[in-house]
Amino acid sequence: MVEDFEVAISQGQLGDAMSHVLAKPLPFFNSTSLHIAVVGEPGSGKSSFINAMLGLRANDPRAAATGIQMTTVQVKDYPHPTLPQVILWDHPGRGTPIFGEDKFEKVNLNRFDFFIIVGSQRFRSTHSDLVREIQDMGKSFYFVRTKADLDLSAAKRQQPSDYNEEKVLLHIQEDCKECLVREGVRDPQVFIVSNWEADCFDFPLLQETLKNDLLRLKKQAFLLRFPSICLPILEKKKITVKEKIWTKRLCLLVALGSPVPFLLPISLFSKFRSWCFLDFGLDNPSLAALAQRVGKTSTALKAAMQSLGMFSAILWVLPDLVGLSVMAYEYHRWEHFPIFGLLLSGGISLLRTYFMLQKCISGAADDTQRVLSKALEAEGKKSI
Repeated sequence: MVEDFEVAISQGQLGDAMSHVLAKPLPFFNSTSLHIAVVGEPGSGKSSFINAMLGLRANDPRAAATGIQMTTVQVKDYPHPTLPQVILWDHPGRGTPIFGEDKFEKVNLNRFDFFIIVGSQRFRSTHSDLVREIQDMGKSFYFVRTKADLDLSAAKRQQPSDYNEEKVLLHIQEDCKECLVREGVRDPQVFIVSNWEADCFDFPLLQETLKNDLLRLKKQAFLLRFPSICLPILEKKKITVKEKIWTKRLCLLVALGSPVPFLLPISLFSKFRSWCFLDFGLDNPSLAALAQRVGKTSTALKAAMQSLGMFSAILWVLPDLVGLSVMAYEYHRWEHFPIFGLLLSGGISLLRTYFMLQKCISGAADDTQRVLSKALEAEGKKSI
């Protein structure tokens, strides 16, 4: 079934499309897949954490590989058994020799919708880097402090007379929250767990929180993916626009493909570009309506557009000077009508015009994606 926002996109009504998507009830996003990246330093128990989340023992063939030495050397997915369309992704530890900082950057973190940062012992620079990257992408995360059982054992050995389990756990949690707040995180969600005791500490709370947040997280994922979701619609739109304005294009090809004064092709191209922007919903009134809907300025949305501008159009017209030069030389050298120069100039102009107009249509479609991405920049953060 074609959704209302798809119809609006195909009609170039970006503001209406955004209104339709943002008005969708949470159950609408239930079928959206949620890809959760489990990231952190090496040896923090990421793989064991995933097994605990999935309810699997280490010797289960479906379980993530665990061990004393580093066992995860590449990204691997693990579908959640009870949460629909939820996939946990195990990542090698950041900063390890086999998967160092440079190699880690090659993994496109932007392909993941949500993050669980796993750490043990203390908050490190690795965690700070991950927090900043995730926030720069406009996405959300949980911070999970593992190995609570070892922390409690160490605290008990160090101060056996003053040992208080509740106080130790509270101190660990508050320390993690303070570190996250220093990184600019508002209301950080921190869970203290032991991978070997999934029914103790904050593990049940973590599972319940994820379950409760699931639809909001899926909405966030859908909104951040929305420009990509619109890609097939925009591809069809390009074909429709080409068919719709073929007569205008034909007139322009004839006009622009002729050895006419230099400024006339640029003026006609500007007119054609306005037709494209109007069809794709990138004209000033449409952008103003979209900006008002998402609480941004039209200027901010226009800044995201990168398609062929007037300066580029001037550069595209420069090859015409070759044909005009040949015409001038032919006329003054042989003093007859410049037939060869006219044919050469017309051929160059026709080819240039055809590719320039094709690029104009494709550029408008690409700009639509960029504008939607800019419009939804803050909406993903609001949904969780």
